[in-house]
Amino acid sequence: MAKAAHVGFAPQALADETQAMLDGVQALQPVVIDDRPYPVRIRYPATTRSSVEAMNDTMLVGPGGQVANLGSLATMTEVPGQTEILQDNQQRYVAVTARLEGLDMGHGIVEVKKIIADMHLPASIRIEYGGLYQTQRQSFRDLTMVLCMAIVFVFLVLLFEFRNFSAPISILVSAILSTTGVFVALLITGITFNLSSFMGLIMVIGIVAKNGILLLDADEKFLSAGYSKEESIFQAGRRRLRPIVMTAIAAVAGMIPLALGVGAGSEMLQPLAVAVIGGLLIAMVLSLFVTPSIYYFMTRKKASAAS
Repeated sequence: MAKAAHVGFAPQALADETQAMLDGVQALQPVVIDDRPYPVRIRYPATTRSSVEAMNDTMLVGPGGQVANLGSLATMTEVPGQTEILQDNQQRYVAVTARLEGLDMGHGIVEVKKIIADMHLPASIRIEYGGLYQTQRQSFRDLTMVLCMAIVFVFLVLLFEFRNFSAPISILVSAILSTTGVFVALLITGITFNLSSFMGLIMVIGIVAKNGILLLDADEKFLSAGYSKEESIFQAGRRRLRPIVMTAIAAVAGMIPLALGVGAGSEMLQPLAVAVIGGLLIAMVLSLFVTPSIYYFMTRKKASAAS
């Protein structure tokens, strides 16, 4: 301190300069990109803080214009960090964290697992993946359970409404096939299948089931009016074409702003919107062609067996 004060450097200012070499200094104003503020930390070049010798050779300028290197004003020594032992269930562990930038969770975990596999760790070391990855896996398991329950409940509702197995089966087959549109849309847009897109997939199944109800309900009405089986299914498709297409177009139009990422926070719901759009577009074809075709062949086979 006496050396620094003699040359004209305040001890606190010298300590602040040393801290700035190691950790950097928070900028007063953040950088604003797309209306989002990002804090900036200003740091010395890597060569300056690479070693104690490099830091000692760093030239400092005092408030009065005096110049001196850090080594002539203070003595710096390198000491080992504080040892900390972490235990869980009476087992030692080391927590390794990382922040992914420009890489999604799935590809990031794949790269991490590849690097760990190349390290050839001994059998006594056990690797566990936690954090957001563990939370995402648990959420996927929960949503898978929700998807299965949704399919079961839809089947029960359709069975109660139509009082036969042909209608629920034909509608659910189309609903399950419509999920291919979800994955195709995500593949085209380059968006990964995450929790948000999973919720969009569940929504698509419900919408496709609604389209099937509209179509097969019209088929039942035409059958009761005296139409033949072939004519009734054809007339039902013609009668329900406009409601099914207009409903799908309206839903797609409402999802387009989210799919394009318009507005603050839309990135979180963008996968959901893309999944719903892809599922609805293919669901229009499935609801108008696949559902009535399956229902027609199943009911015709039953009618032939009855006769």
